[in-house]
Amino acid sequence: MSTATSTETAVSEARAADRRIERLRAIALNLRRHMITQARGKGAGYLGQGLGFADFLAVLYFDEFEPHDLDFANADRRRFYLSTGHYSIALWAVFAELGLIERELLPTYGADESPLEMSTMEGRLPGVEMTGGSLGHGLGIANGAALGYRIDARESTIHVETSDGELQEGATWESINTAAAFQLDNLVCWFDCNGIQADGPMVVPIEPLADRLTAFGWAVKEIDGNDLAQLLDAFEWARARNGKPKGVILRTHPGRGVKRIEARERAHFVRIDADEWDDVARELEIENV
Repeated sequence: MSTATSTETAVSEARAADRRIERLRAIALNLRRHMITQARGKGAGYLGQGLGFADFLAVLYFDEFEPHDLDFANADRRRFYLSTGHYSIALWAVFAELGLIERELLPTYGADESPLEMSTMEGRLPGVEMTGGSLGHGLGIANGAALGYRIDARESTIHVETSDGELQEGATWESINTAAAFQLDNLVCWFDCNGIQADGPMVVPIEPLADRLTAFGWAVKEIDGNDLAQLLDAFEWARARNGKPKGVILRTHPGRGVKRIEARERAHFVRIDADEWDDVARELEIENV
């Protein structure tokens, strides 16, 4: 290949990568808009975690997953288990953006009889792989799914999210050990490390997490979970089948995209006054100009 042709190819690839990032950035913004629509007027909700997790979900559902993965009747699909069930506000935003639910349903989030529960419940909506109200169970469930896929000779990957708060649960570490013992290299766990739990900062130290996971026999990568380019790179890295489960540590920021929420010391169950909602929505747009 000539130098000129090589340069043209590199420029073309760079432009395609930029377009890919811009598309995902626009999707992540829409997801955040949908989350504000859900939380608006309720006075409280799990908005901080959802805003922080939007970039990951944009890449997973709108870049990594293919149409057959969103056919929830397809037994061979790639699956995503949301262990931290109160991140549901972000999952409902994804479903609305995909057209799996009507956007008009979003304001019913958390209301009586609404399927948009504040914590995920399997069976309420297609695409919800597990009930996530009690924490610390997602990785164990995903282990079972990954082992089942291997027994059935299915090639698809099992993805699961686990929070840093859940790393204070013994069951999570048992699952980390089990995944390595069974060499579940079709399993990818995305550890959302945002530094908070119910009443403020993390109580039980979990660091150095990368070293601990490596010691348990995992392949590990650590990234900024709100950086789309790093997320795309992590998904490519996680496709390797090397005899080890993969763990990606996501350093995310609760409230990402809305400065007033990012700045709050307590962002677990965000309380927003009725007169603040227009400002919250306006700040989101300003931050994403």
